[in-house]
Amino acid sequence: MTPEQVLSHPSQVLNDEQRSFYFKNGYLELKNFVPIKIVNKLKKVTKNFVEESKKYKTSNKVFDLAPEHSNRKPVVRRIKRPDEQHQEYWDFASDFIAKIAEDIAGPNVVFHHSKLNFKWFDESDSVKWHQDIQFFPHTNYNVFTIGCYLEETNMLNGPVAVVPKSHEGPLYNQYDDKNNWVGSLAKKDLKTIDFSDVKYLMGGPGSITIHNCRTLHASPPSKSANPRPLLLNCYSSSDAKPYTPHPDLSKNAYKVVRGKLALWAQHDPRPCLIPPDWSGGYTSIYAAQAGED
Repeated sequence: MTPEQVLSHPSQVLNDEQRSFYFKNGYLELKNFVPIKIVNKLKKVTKNFVEESKKYKTSNKVFDLAPEHSNRKPVVRRIKRPDEQHQEYWDFASDFIAKIAEDIAGPNVVFHHSKLNFKWFDESDSVKWHQDIQFFPHTNYNVFTIGCYLEETNMLNGPVAVVPKSHEGPLYNQYDDKNNWVGSLAKKDLKTIDFSDVKYLMGGPGSITIHNCRTLHASPPSKSANPRPLLLNCYSSSDAKPYTPHPDLSKNAYKVVRGKLALWAQHDPRPCLIPPDWSGGYTSIYAAQAGED
């Protein structure tokens, strides 16, 4: 759906000023938004997963582990597909956050994927400037990610950074000069972008970040010894149809979480870069940007 079509429907959680801000700027932040009772449940589950990761030396289907990960010092870069790893994560994605998604996508909302990214003050915890939609192209750009900080997040522990209004700008090539997928912008493209108005999205536990799939975003390295978990859930309007393999298919991918399934696709005339064939699997953006893939 177009922004005008979405705004014609009554809001569920966000007010019209917040929705209009998102459509104009390509992002939105809601500080300390999720009730702490819900956050604490998610934190407890997450802590148990980090403990479980100590049993493993290398990345697997559940964990993306940094090279320096060990039993004594666990460095989990990502919990993959948390929506299917624990019911608490899926309840959050399919209910509480799905209501926010409806205010952005319109009344018919499809779940695409989730991931839980960490910052550990290690060698591989920065995320370079990139856009999301090149990882999973859709027929239109009403695709977005809603993040929830599970811990206090400020400039010390690597907040999400966005370039306002960049969702209305060009999409960039995220392959290197040798056509290897790196999932980030080349230096020559970075030189053409005005970063003077970068916004850092911060807040206490339960703070929400929302960014459009075309929005340029990144995350600086953490300078804190305390890990910073960020639970991310991606959604689309039901009329935005994927046309490449899912990069990390979960059992809940493409489920309708609000409204109903659209039978007609809406097509945005703007082109999209095609990613590698993900049908054989995908690790994480950390691995891609570090050249581990």
